Amino acid sequence: MASNIKHNLSRVKLIHNPNYQRSGLKSYVYLLRKYNFVPTLDGPYFISNIVEQLGKPILASKFASHIGGHARVKQHILMKKDLSSGHEGQVSAEDQQNDSEYLCQVSIGTPAQTLTLDFDTGSSDLWVWSTNLSQSIQTQGKQAGHTIFDPSKSSTWKEASGSTWQISYGDQSSASGTVGTDVVTVGGLAIQNQAVEVANQISDQFVQSTGDGLLGLAWGSINTVQPNPVETPVENMISQDDIPKDSELFTACLSSHKGSDDSFYTFGYIDTSVTGGKTINYTPVDNSQGFWTIPSTSAHVNGKKIQRHNNTAIMDTGTTLCLVDDAFAKAVYAAIPGGKYDSIQQGYVFPTSTAASDLPVVTLAIGDHQYTINKEDLGFADAGNGMTYGGIQSRGNMTFDIYGDTVLKSIYAIFDQGNQRFGAVQRPDSSTHSS
Repeated sequence: MASNIKHNLSRVKLIHNPNYQRSGLKSYVYLLRKYNFVPTLDGPYFISNIVEQLGKPILASKFASHIGGHARVKQHILMKKDLSSGHEGQVSAEDQQNDSEYLCQVSIGTPAQTLTLDFDTGSSDLWVWSTNLSQSIQTQGKQAGHTIFDPSKSSTWKEASGSTWQISYGDQSSASGTVGTDVVTVGGLAIQNQAVEVANQISDQFVQSTGDGLLGLAWGSINTVQPNPVETPVENMISQDDIPKDSELFTACLSSHKGSDDSFYTFGYIDTSVTGGKTINYTPVDNSQGFWTIPSTSAHVNGKKIQRHNNTAIMDTGTTLCLVDDAFAKAVYAAIPGGKYDSIQQGYVFPTSTAASDLPVVTLAIGDHQYTINKEDLGFADAGNGMTYGGIQSRGNMTFDIYGDTVLKSIYAIFDQGNQRFGAVQRPDSSTHSS
């Protein structure tokens, strides 16, 4: 039954992760895990290719190849090298962090159990901590502040027999479990019979991170549920008429100001208090890989154009940094006095004392329009020794960019699922403009 649209549409307030401490290198390592790319610049973290006999199916199937007539799998394993001793080992949970600066409260079940989730346009699974986890993991989780969903306490929970899910990364970290359906309430919208993936197993980095799971906002084709993918929350909002037919979209407004509480999402409408009278510029989305992929074929650094033929970018709210090709990244930091690449930090840094007037005006294309990155977001985290870790970094051997919060904080982002397009409006800043 359709929801009462007029009354249920509201802002979904985002809260700053209270345990989030910015670390440039840890955020970069998180992205190495998430996107499985090979670094092209020196640093302690690198990818080791391990070729193994193909046994049971694994999610790294995109690396599958046929060698010598026998099916094998080539896995990318994330490794760390001690630059002083040369010792190599696998990456631990302490080397990375959950990349969630923003979290959102979502209610599941009847009566409602409220969990705090990471909204992520770079993935398509809605998964949560659950009482199916081992007692020791649950105890560790509770000590770390996690809320754990208990399906047995919900009168509307229905087990989906035979359905399983698994999210895994190149360093073999993972979360996996079973699936059921329940009422999921997001910002006043009660989604009926929404698939919820409950964790039976979870690896250390998820135990130590903040948040009780993840709500994926990418396209449903990359949902990991087997044997059949499930509808994402936004797909169900659309099919159940929870949001208007002419507004099958969601928006993200992320604050640049640290500690601010004015970050939010909307589902089913565009907040005109943010757009004002400005034109929303749209560009078509390529969702063939399941991501919000848009064309981004040029950029400017202090007015000097950087042509980026056929370049594309993924709009990813589950990522803090902006990853671009090496030539673009190098141009940005060449324009900052004292800017340089630091192999120990595995990233570009610049002097913390740099005045805003000495920071370059950096714009990048979203479709046919240029958008300026707020100068305060060109610096991401303290890198020690009077240096700041930059918000724009190398994408390694990837052939596309990742536009995370460094970019998204400078725009009001409209993810128009119904029309398969992405819209943007430049957010106000004294030094910015869009063209």
